[in-house]
Amino acid sequence: MELVIRPVRSLKGTVAVPGDKSISHRALMLGAIATGETVVENFLEGEDCLATLACFRSMGVEITGPEAGRVVIRGCGLYGLSEPEDVLDAKNSGTTMRLLLGILAGQPFFSVLTGDSSLRRRPMGRVVRPLREMGARISGRGGGELAPLAVTGGELKPLAFTSPVASAQVKSAVLLAGLYAQGTTSVTEPALSRDHTERMLEYFGARVTRDGLTVAVDGNPVLKGAAIRVPGDISSAAFLMVAACIVPEAALTIKGVGLNPTRTGIIEVLREMGARMEITPAGEAGGEPYGDITVYSSELRGVEIGGALIPRLIDEIPVITVAAACACGKTVIRNAAELKVKESDRLKTMAAGLSCLGVPVEELPDGLIIYGGKRLSGAVVESYGDHRVAMALAVAGLTADGETVIKEADVVNVSFPDFVETLQRLSVE
Repeated sequence: MELVIRPVRSLKGTVAVPGDKSISHRALMLGAIATGETVVENFLEGEDCLATLACFRSMGVEITGPEAGRVVIRGCGLYGLSEPEDVLDAKNSGTTMRLLLGILAGQPFFSVLTGDSSLRRRPMGRVVRPLREMGARISGRGGGELAPLAVTGGELKPLAFTSPVASAQVKSAVLLAGLYAQGTTSVTEPALSRDHTERMLEYFGARVTRDGLTVAVDGNPVLKGAAIRVPGDISSAAFLMVAACIVPEAALTIKGVGLNPTRTGIIEVLREMGARMEITPAGEAGGEPYGDITVYSSELRGVEIGGALIPRLIDEIPVITVAAACACGKTVIRNAAELKVKESDRLKTMAAGLSCLGVPVEELPDGLIIYGGKRLSGAVVESYGDHRVAMALAVAGLTADGETVIKEADVVNVSFPDFVETLQRLSVE
């Protein structure tokens, strides 16, 4: 599908964004291996989360829905999953594959996990290596670096793992495997990554301890089904936040957005760039804080972004580059090499897209330099099959001269199925 974006006069209104993708995945996974019933409200019915749901159905978990964002999971307990009759397909979802590897590592059966052509190119060794240390037998292409991956699980031993990267997916895979180990499993990161897994583990009844950049979980807990209302995804909200900043006379309120402090780097960066923004906390649900975000048209300025902040806004960097393109001055993004191994090489693909729109961009080994302040020009741009790249370029098109055409734009269904309709509803022509 090609998406045609035309410049708009303004953006105004109040909107809710889809449920948080990270939390929706984890609610399914922990609900499946808990005892009793888990009811999930505001579940993200995007393609990635539906891939996770299908994998657990293939292992015998009874799941009703999704229907109007509601999913009911009848948990099997830690050891109640059944050996799948066929290959488990994670589609395009790195979260599904990496976290599910942690759970499969502890199962007393054989399974094979694969994905689409994009996911089969993404590095899995960073998860496979610690799981092998715990006792799982995992084989795959490139010595286990690439899917398809065959897993023979079973009894695991605890591990004190020092991760070379700040990655919530790596941390989560090891902690989930730690549920099946006798003793305590810990992960130490170089910087704090998003902490949804450890928050939800506690919510379901696991014993989790934290000490600085180290988090640990005790093995063989009794996880109990729970009610979860998933907050709005701040990674989806980020596209609307940047759009409101760069479009004239905009005033946009996004309701019920997750405000987990390991995810709010986008708020800090936009504020540093000069964004006019109001945050109204509304409470906590399932261990996750949430609230409303109101953003107004703003005069943005270039900034430097890097270091420990990067893991807290890793998924938002594509749209941050659009804010940088519309800002006055130079924005430098460093320490973001992790973007090279997402659904696309997001450093390269965003540099290519912005260049097509007339933005001067310099690629760095681990980041980008964006020279902002020049009026954007509409062009035909590629999404490279990456949902966040497609949406970021669509936001840029709202303030470009002429039409911006995004190819393969249907990939937005991965995380924000109503993205196009939402933009249309908020736009003032």
